[in-house]
Amino acid sequence: MEENVYRRQLKDKEIILIGTAHVSKDSADLVERIISEERPDTVCIELCQSRYDAIMRKEEWEKTDLFQVIRKKQSAQLLAQLLMASFQKRLADRFGIRPGEEMLRAMARAKAVEAQVVLADRDIRTTMMRTWRKMRFLSKLRLMAEIPLSFFLSEDITEEDVEKLKEQDALEAALQAFGKKLPEVRETLIDERDRYLAHSISHAPGKKVVAVAGAGHVPGILRHLGEDRDMEELMRIPPPGSVGKAIGWMIPLGILALIVTGFIKSGAAAGLGMVKWWVLTNGVLAALGALLVFAHPVTVAASFAAAPLTSLNPMIAAGWVAGLVEASLRKPRVADFVHLREDISSFRGFWRNKITRLLLLVIFVNLGSAIGTFAAIPLMVRYLPG
Repeated sequence: MEENVYRRQLKDKEIILIGTAHVSKDSADLVERIISEERPDTVCIELCQSRYDAIMRKEEWEKTDLFQVIRKKQSAQLLAQLLMASFQKRLADRFGIRPGEEMLRAMARAKAVEAQVVLADRDIRTTMMRTWRKMRFLSKLRLMAEIPLSFFLSEDITEEDVEKLKEQDALEAALQAFGKKLPEVRETLIDERDRYLAHSISHAPGKKVVAVAGAGHVPGILRHLGEDRDMEELMRIPPPGSVGKAIGWMIPLGILALIVTGFIKSGAAAGLGMVKWWVLTNGVLAALGALLVFAHPVTVAASFAAAPLTSLNPMIAAGWVAGLVEASLRKPRVADFVHLREDISSFRGFWRNKITRLLLLVIFVNLGSAIGTFAAIPLMVRYLPG
């Protein structure tokens, strides 16, 4: 058995699984050679339709509707996806290979030997949404805190380190850089996808199948090959947690009760003082979040005005308001989409590109508003008697 190549027999189907590093030139060469030698009926690759389109149809980025991204509350997921892509791209740039080179070569070689190509992975958007919904609140905060550090983690990585990525999936490696104590992330990004990939490979057409996947998925795929799985369960987006919903309503109701108590027990002056600090603390910190990404002055003003109101309504967030205002005033240009792949490879580019800066704006304004909510409470409590 050749290193990183695994052969299994499922009834009358032969499966040849190749474990790769997504930024390794050796992996790309290995994939091309095995497909040429084996001439399979089908080649399965660790891509979903969305990731395939991002690689093969780069102009699709130009059609991204950022208004819909913000309205559907997908800003954080899209930002995390871009950051992971940034991590891979910076590694690839250092060693002269395109991210996903082995996938591109697999598709090209499959066409050359007249093999059918199967996109075997679960849609990345489903994976990101399941990940986000299953994460605990503190895990989400930890992940967001680790994200800025990802820009500096690939600087000292050597080519030998890249080859070691064959021991684990590159996406998993990027997430480990964000934080190693996120079991919810591993479950949805690695374990669930192992089962999904194994099912797709097991049910691929033809008697000889070559499958190309990140090496970190190999043990899981081999373990689950041939199993019958309910794929609908792995595709389902969990609803928001009931505890999170309850807390989301309890905080604004508690704030309103505090203000009413101030008016009743301490008089109109105290109640108005509470309102003043609520508006100022929420508004100033949300506006500061907008200023940090050099938002338009109107967006800064909108952030200040929206935060005190949206903090009392869990159905809407100040960052969404700020994002929609900014997108209207400074619409991303075609050039921003065209240069997105290059810009995400550096901190400066990530900050300069209007698309990524818009996503950062939504996150920062929401974060400022959230901090303002809790910072305002002790300032308001001072007005209560005793």
